[in-house]
Amino acid sequence: MHMHRYEKWWLVVGTGSLIVFLIILGISAFHQGHQPPSAKAYVNPEQVDQISPFNEPGLKKVEGKAWDYELVFVASAFFYNPGEIEIPKGAKVKVIATTKDVVHGFEIAGTNINMTLEPGYVSEYVATFDDVGEFLILCNEYCGTGHHTMKSMIKVVEQ
Repeated sequence: MHMHRYEKWWLVVGTGSLIVFLIILGISAFHQGHQPPSAKAYVNPEQVDQISPFNEPGLKKVEGKAWDYELVFVASAFFYNPGEIEIPKGAKVKVIATTKDVVHGFEIAGTNINMTLEPGYVSEYVATFDDVGEFLILCNEYCGTGHHTMKSMIKVVEQ
């Protein structure tokens, strides 16, 4: 196959630009300390119901931490446990979640909370709930035939 001289130059310049871009991106990510999640927290997905804090899902007040409450969720075949939670307005909450069976999504509509729950791995997110109202929790990863029924609700209420 014959390529014109200018086509060869554009191919070299384009490929070179892509390589330089990826090198700069990699160096800057390394320099800023970005790294993939290490998944240090692991629980046996078959024994989630016996392992703390997942043996008592729900909202718990905590003392001496950077957040006010811990909200524990367990996802399994087409539902979240607990199904409904009330949180005081302005509370700083650490959401701790895992799943027992397959990969599930955990998205709280109207917020920036969006996690992927993998069997055995613990996902965490700290957020402050400043707006009063109801926030729907949806599974945004297809998890089977009952996926569309998988939801929960967070109600943020005045104290």
